[in-house]
Amino acid sequence: MTERTAHLSPLHKSLRSGRLTTVLLFLPPALLLFTLLVSIPLVEGAWYSGYKWSGYGEPSDWRGLQNFRAVIGHAVFERSLRNTIIFVLVAVFVQIPVGMAMALMIYGKHWSNTVFRLVFFMPFILAEVATGLIWSFVFDGDYGVTAYVAETLGSEKIFPLSDRTWALPVLLFVFVWKYFGFHMMIFIAALQSIPRELIEAARIDGAGRLQIVRFVQLPMLRPAIAVSVFFAVVGSLQIFDLIMPMTNGGPSNTTHSLVSYLYTFGLVRLKVGFGAAVGVILFVISFAFAVTYRSTVMRAGD
Repeated sequence: MTERTAHLSPLHKSLRSGRLTTVLLFLPPALLLFTLLVSIPLVEGAWYSGYKWSGYGEPSDWRGLQNFRAVIGHAVFERSLRNTIIFVLVAVFVQIPVGMAMALMIYGKHWSNTVFRLVFFMPFILAEVATGLIWSFVFDGDYGVTAYVAETLGSEKIFPLSDRTWALPVLLFVFVWKYFGFHMMIFIAALQSIPRELIEAARIDGAGRLQIVRFVQLPMLRPAIAVSVFFAVVGSLQIFDLIMPMTNGGPSNTTHSLVSYLYTFGLVRLKVGFGAAVGVILFVISFAFAVTYRSTVMRAGD
C-alpha cells in the first residue's frame, strides 16, 4: 500500500477497487426481486390469514385468529405435521447417510466412479412430478411392475399407494431415492478437497480403511454435513411435488405433508384464508429452524 492510498477514506478505497460500483449495480435489482417475490407475498399471506376468504373479490370477513384455531384443531393437519417430521427424520438419518456412504465409495477420480456418480445423481435431475408419475406407474397394482411381480408370484393384486399402511413408506422410499444423490455430490466435493497427504500419513501410521474414514475423513466432512443437513430439513419441509402425482395426499388424507395439506384444504377448496394460516405456520417453522441452525450449528463450524 502506497502512502497516497493509505490516507484514502473507506469510500474512496471502495470506489477505486470497484466494489461499490458492483454493489450499486447488482444490489437494487436483487432487493427489488426479493421485495416483489418474497416480502410482499409474506405480508399479504399473513394479512389474508385473518380473513374467511375464497380468493375472489376483496377480503372483508375478518376472523382474527379463528383460522389458526381451525388449523391446529384439524386432525388432518396433525397428521400432515407428523408426516412432515417423518420426512425430515428420514432425510437426516437415512438420505444423508446413504449419500455419504456412496460418496465414500466413489469419490476417487476414476472413469468408473464418474459413471456411478452420473447414475446416482440422475434421479435428482428428474423433475419431481415426472418422478412421481413414473413411480406411481411402477407401484400400480393393475399395470405396473407391482402387478407383474404379483402375477408372477401368483398372489393377489397389490396396490401399495392405496393402502393406508404402505402408502407413506413407499413415498419415503421414493423420497430417499430421489434426493440422496444431491447429498452424495456435496460429500464427494468435500472428500476431494481433503489433502491426500493426510490420508497417506494415516496409512503410513498403519490406519485401515475404516480408521481413515472415522478419524480423518469424517472430521473433515463436518462443514459439508452441516450444509447437507440444512438442505435436507428445508427441502423436507417443502415436500409436495412427489406426493401429488403419487398419492394426492391419500388414501384418506394419510400421506399429506404441510404443503400438500395447504394446497388441498386451502387452495383447492377455495379457503384461501385457511390456507394462508397454514402458510404462516409453515413459514414460522422454517424461519425458526433456519435462524436457530445458522446461529448454532453453522456458526460453530465457521
